[in-house]
Amino acid sequence: MNVQMVMEELESLSKERTKKIYESNGAREPLFGVATGAMKPMAKIIKKDQTLAEQLYETGNYDAMYFAGIIADPKAMTEADFERWMDGAYFYMLSDYVVAVTLAETDIAQDVADKWIASCEELRMSAGWSCYCWLLGNRPDEEFSESKIANMLEMIENTIHDSPERTKYAMNNFIYTVGTSYLPLHDKAVETAKAVGPVKVNKDKKKSSFLLASERIQKEVDKGRLGFKRKYVRC
Repeated sequence: MNVQMVMEELESLSKERTKKIYESNGAREPLFGVATGAMKPMAKIIKKDQTLAEQLYETGNYDAMYFAGIIADPKAMTEADFERWMDGAYFYMLSDYVVAVTLAETDIAQDVADKWIASCEELRMSAGWSCYCWLLGNRPDEEFSESKIANMLEMIENTIHDSPERTKYAMNNFIYTVGTSYLPLHDKAVETAKAVGPVKVNKDKKKSSFLLASERIQKEVDKGRLGFKRKYVRC
């Protein structure tokens, strides 16, 4: 399939209700409004196609950019490619659920994510923390430095309340993910969650909300899901 064929198929799968939901979360024109599940049949046909993924991402159409992440070949992408994709990721559903997810399937994931976390740019920071969430939730514990993850928890404890809004979400999710999926630091994650307490997040045109990692971790404990790992990062 070429770009035109994919775009036509995506447009045929669009739903106005889905489009409005995406727009309420920050998506902007151009977009069609395609449910992610509706993309799977086409993804099974195409499988991985990095050239097509690049062409789709460059359209600026949200649905095409999301689908680009599904068919991308992460191991064919360089750090420069991921930086370019981040430049085009204008809201969190792209930065955290397309770029960060794709990055998490590479050998350079931690190095790039570390740079994004230190960037002081809201969406890059959010993508960096989110990438670690995808990594910790999928890869064996022994692939990570316990001292490094512990230092990251301490960083969050000291900075989360003063961080940008989307970064707060990703940081809070990092605490939860460590507490649930990274057994060596479960106890420290629980301690960090309690020390951090409720995290206030301000939303555009919506009421503020509060994030509480400690409750989420406890729910996983109650379900007997400690040590949970996803089989796949991308759907």
